[in-house]
This record gives sequence, C-alpha cells and structure tokens, in this order.
Amino acid sequence: MADPARARKLADRIREIAAETLERRVKDPRLGFVTVTDARITGDLREATVFYTVYGDEAERTATAVALERVKGLVRSEVGRQTGVRFTPTIEFIADAVPENVAHIEDLLRTARASDEEVAQAAAAAEYAGDPDPYRAADDDDEGEPATS
Repeated sequence: MADPARARKLADRIREIAAETLERRVKDPRLGFVTVTDARITGDLREATVFYTVYGDEAERTATAVALERVKGLVRSEVGRQTGVRFTPTIEFIADAVPENVAHIEDLLRTARASDEEVAQAAAAAEYAGDPDPYRAADDDDEGEPATS
C-alpha cells in the first residue's frame, strides 16, 4: 500500500491531466460541457476513478458518458506519460452526483426556512401559560415559613 499523501497527490495530478487532455486533445463534440470535478485512486495505485459533471439534459449526459468511455485509453496513456509512475492506473469515469445533491440540500433548506417562519409566527402570537412573572415576589407572606406536607 502506498503512502496516503502520495496517493492523494497522484489523484490530484490525474484530475489535472484528465481535464487538460479532455479540453485540449480530444476533439469529440459530445464533450462540450464536461467538467472534471475530482479523482480518487486506490491504495495500491492501480485504479483511478475520475468524477465529472455535464451541463445539459439527460441525452447530453449519456452522450458524454459514451464519449468518455471511448477516450479512456488516451487519458490513461497521457497519465502514464506525464506522471512517470511504474504502473499506469486504469481510469474509470463516473458521473458526479454533486448537482443532484445540491438540489436536494436546497429543498431541505427551503423546507427548514418555511418551518422556522411558521414557528416564529406562532411564537409572536403566543401568550404565557401562567402568570407573566412566575417567580415569588419579596412581599409574599409565607416567605420565611417552612413548607408543610
């Protein structure tokens, strides 16, 4: 198993190489709005996973996935050439779920804001259940007397 810091550095370098290769060397029009977001590598430095997002609808996402599968070998050869590691890791492209997660979190925040507003409105119109001053006043008669049960 490789040093975790070395694996992290190699994963960052793979992300940079993959993004640069897709932008400059690949001339496939299906890769128009693809963004490489992250890369991870296994502990033995044998398999790398490159995460990407695509701006567009579902048809563009599937077309981009097909195009990325087609250029996987080119990206791997560029990674091997530019990193100089003994064994070039295999590359796998996976669509990143960041946009879906962001939408879900925004929905949760919107729901939380709405419930906070409801609680604030209910608190503004609320009245105390007991006396406005529930503490004993200094002029109570039984202040010094012990309690009897």
